[in-house]
Amino acid sequence: MTVAEMVTRIKAHPRIGEAGMILCHNGIVRGTSRGGGRVSEIRVKARHEILTKIIAEIKSRPGIVEVLVELYEGTLKVGEDIMVAAIAGDMRENVFPALQDLIQQIKQQISEKEEVIP
Repeated sequence: MTVAEMVTRIKAHPRIGEAGMILCHNGIVRGTSRGGGRVSEIRVKARHEILTKIIAEIKSRPGIVEVLVELYEGTLKVGEDIMVAAIAGDMRENVFPALQDLIQQIKQQISEKEEVIP
């Protein structure tokens, strides 16, 4: 699912009237590692059973209307999508921390990445 598809789906949500914003994240494969080395691609695996629990927890927060996440797995080249996420909610004070927590939890608990050095 693309960011545009997520936004369309969220706008059709029965509780959209409670939302004042939709915040999106589109993570892509970077051509350099955190240490500055060159990366040609990454191999990604995800633990989807944990993702369902994380999404449910984020959705239960005050002001959050909807949470959508698409994780991409396999061998991904520089510039390709790794993750797309969107959160709809009432106000910045609720939605920004929710998205930040969602991304952090996915990176820590769900995604397993191995960088391929050329």
